[in-house]
Amino acid sequence: MQLRYAFRLYPNAVQQAALARAFGCARVVFNDAVRAREEARRAGRAFPTAGDLSKKLITQAKRTKERSWLGEVSAVVLQQSLRDVESAYRNFFASLTGKRKGPRLGPPRFKSRKDHRQSIRFTANARWKITDGARLELPKIGAVKVRWSRTLPATPSSVTVVKDAAGRYFASFVIDTDPAADAVRMPETDASIGIDLGLTHFAVLSDGTKIDSPRFLRRAEKKLKKAQKELSRKQKGSKNQAKARLKVARAHAAATDARREFHHQLSTRLIRENQAIAVEDLAVKALARTRLAKSVHDAGWSSFVNMLKYKAERYGRTLAKIGRFEPTSQTCSTCGAKDGPKPLNVREWTCAACGTRHDRDINAALNIRQAAGLAVSACGAPVRPEPVLAQREETGSHGFPTGNRAAQRHGNPSEKARIPALQSEEHVKVLR
Repeated sequence: MQLRYAFRLYPNAVQQAALARAFGCARVVFNDAVRAREEARRAGRAFPTAGDLSKKLITQAKRTKERSWLGEVSAVVLQQSLRDVESAYRNFFASLTGKRKGPRLGPPRFKSRKDHRQSIRFTANARWKITDGARLELPKIGAVKVRWSRTLPATPSSVTVVKDAAGRYFASFVIDTDPAADAVRMPETDASIGIDLGLTHFAVLSDGTKIDSPRFLRRAEKKLKKAQKELSRKQKGSKNQAKARLKVARAHAAATDARREFHHQLSTRLIRENQAIAVEDLAVKALARTRLAKSVHDAGWSSFVNMLKYKAERYGRTLAKIGRFEPTSQTCSTCGAKDGPKPLNVREWTCAACGTRHDRDINAALNIRQAAGLAVSACGAPVRPEPVLAQREETGSHGFPTGNRAAQRHGNPSEKARIPALQSEEHVKVLR
């Protein structure tokens, strides 16, 4: 499996200027390639090949007076920009023909010099390296200071330098993981668990554990409101507006980073302690169109489940998803009797069939675990759930159903949120 390991960069003023030139040159080559393909499409000609674009937009363009400054940056950066165009068109056509799953993708668009996120990529043939002084030496940029928060587990195949909206620089290394080392790090276990995601509690586990929702965005709202108000009062295009915009971006970045760290810590803990995990396939996009939209986005359920997915694949765990229409909050986890829907304020209820007193969220987590088929075999290992056919209601396109269980199950988020003490996890992102 390929993962990205990100580290903070601290370039000096000269290196920042060199990076700005590299960002600009890569953007110009990208836009020239998109323009060349669009002109060919309008004229009814075949798309120019990658070799033709490289020869015309890089090799020949460097010899012209208008594009002579392309020679000031590494040629690998420009070649990778052309590769990005090829990949964007390939994904667009695959999405257009239905070969690519997920939401429909549009054709590549021109990049703007005013985009707040810029990036360039160096592959192995760019001759970048990590120096003996633990700095990242990049061609035609220099040795940049890096804050190494951990050691790289293997030799990277490429590095991407990113400048985000908050003005921070990062180096993102592509690493091929070692399955043997991952198996040693996360030995097999016999435990399995169901997770009920919510708003008052971010997650309720089938063993009775309740993890409070930190509500990072809600806690930062006062600071964000003040920063946004200051930004709205600045003159458009002024330096003070740029400073105010940077202040807003940094406030958002702080909340985003804290949320990501919380997701990493919790997902790693669950993967380490359990061989199989069951979650509910929530309609996050539909919930984000309701009055709970801000709280749903603040929770970041999709990001958390995606982390569970790639970490389960990396460490040999099983992640099972049950249908979103499964009545987990209406069914008794003890006897299986369906008690019907309940209003949001009912947090505990007694089963009319067997008399068992249930906590609403813990009962839902138990039902999620049972619905996923996470039974324990004779050898003590969790049994991988069998494929389940989609219900008839799931095969079509639906809006947000009235009385959605995910909205009914969880009340308003608590103001007294806390972050549980969890073990730290490296900030890595799986490559799709």
